[in-house]
Amino acid sequence: MFSHNEENAMETIVKSSQISVPNKKSIHQERELWYDARSNKSLSADSLKDTISDLPYSGAVIDAGDLEDFGKLHPLKLIVAIEKESDLSAVADQRHLNIIILADNFELAQLAQNRGLTTCYKAFVDSSESLHEAINRGKRFAYLCIRFKDPTNIPLELVIASLQATGTILINEIVSRTDVDAAVVVLGVMEYGADGVMFSPEDPEVLSRLKVLWHQGQNESLSLEDLTVVESRPVGMGYRACVDLATLFSEDEGMLIGSTSQGGILCCPEVFHLPYMELRPFRINAGAIHSYIYGIHDTTNYLSELKAGDDALVVNLSGQSSRAVVGRIKTELRPLRLIRGRFASEAEVNILLQDDWHVRVFGADGKPLNSTEIKTGDRIAGYQADPGRHVGINIKENILEQ
Repeated sequence: MFSHNEENAMETIVKSSQISVPNKKSIHQERELWYDARSNKSLSADSLKDTISDLPYSGAVIDAGDLEDFGKLHPLKLIVAIEKESDLSAVADQRHLNIIILADNFELAQLAQNRGLTTCYKAFVDSSESLHEAINRGKRFAYLCIRFKDPTNIPLELVIASLQATGTILINEIVSRTDVDAAVVVLGVMEYGADGVMFSPEDPEVLSRLKVLWHQGQNESLSLEDLTVVESRPVGMGYRACVDLATLFSEDEGMLIGSTSQGGILCCPEVFHLPYMELRPFRINAGAIHSYIYGIHDTTNYLSELKAGDDALVVNLSGQSSRAVVGRIKTELRPLRLIRGRFASEAEVNILLQDDWHVRVFGADGKPLNSTEIKTGDRIAGYQADPGRHVGINIKENILEQ
């Protein structure tokens, strides 16, 4: 296990790095997902294809002697593990396949690279010394695959920071065949994550959970539209909810909230200037507790249903979305304001917001509009959805919501 001093040193290096970390709006790039077929000698190319057919696997790790059988999996990347120079001979006549050489021997990896082969250096890290050696060696190759001895992400953070200025693709090997959460978590470390994971479950239930969590981590794109405010007025007291997330909003991000199933309004987080209070960049003053809040995969929840640990959807002004975790729902009795808007299609949505100057929604120009100052004719940002919801899932039915 890494010592406390080593952890502190690693954190200091990461924090002091001059390499900028991409912000969270760009972290959902396509990831590598590799399956190590070597551990199950009875696994043929056909059976592996059946096992991972509906999963986003991009590569399979095989022994050099199995190249002929697994070659039929093209265009899947074939990560060919070699242990001696003669293993390279098996690859020489298969350059038409998408092959990556995998070697944990540094000299052998260099030899493969010198022969013009795409190469992945594989390292085992169990100390500060082996960590720095893995980084210094790995950044010379197209890929670096690391297996960590200890269950901590601090050394992974250092590898990510150190490789950002290089073209090296980082693959994190997950030793456990059942720890789906670990496989997904490493993709989000430092809001950037490893470029991929090697994770090789056999249990169908584990594979199914991997599929769900993997797709939850991918970017969804929503088509935001402008709508025209047709009514804005105080309506009296009611319970409203603040949604506190375990994330930090950017100034172009918000959450979609509305009173009806046919769409919502993009509400602002508390990231803009407030003269009488500190900013709370994790919070959105989201509106009355009956409201729908839009979630991942076109689902909705009532604000009253959300609780700590639930998923939430953060959406930016371009319509790009990301998953966030709810940390708290804060419900209080406050004066409310009705804001009703109409899309170009004539569909209408509305929201009941706290009637206070510091509560805001995004205007059509991307600038925040204070709820108390919104008036008829103003243009605001929103999302139009097909009407009809049952337990948060969209259904086709005739429905009238007023």
